[in-house]
Amino acid sequence: MTPQAQAHDGDPPPAPNACARTQAIGSFTVVEVTGEVDIATAYLVAEHLDAATSPPEPNVLVDLRPADFLDCSALRVLCRAETRARERGGSLRVVSDDPRVRRLLRAAGLLDRFTPLPGLPGELSEAK
Repeated sequence: MTPQAQAHDGDPPPAPNACARTQAIGSFTVVEVTGEVDIATAYLVAEHLDAATSPPEPNVLVDLRPADFLDCSALRVLCRAETRARERGGSLRVVSDDPRVRRLLRAAGLLDRFTPLPGLPGELSEAK
């Protein structure tokens, strides 16, 4: 694995938990989402996304490929983080090759906001 990302104030990101872990890969902060993210666990992902979107001009990728289940609580956390990233002059994109994630985003009216990348961009695919 690559080194963990650093928050803008020098603090390390939150420790990995049952639903998320954060790492720096090149110029990206990658938040990998795992397991089931629902109303009971969304806060575990939110703490990683809050840290990833706190610096100026954050460049965040949210890797949803390892996630087993996402509900509307997960979408709420993604929307909040994407808004935070944009307000700070950065971006947040999702990575998923799962048709269920695409259907969920389409059903929620979020597919234009979160058009999933099928994988990590070229430099990242090689680094992982």
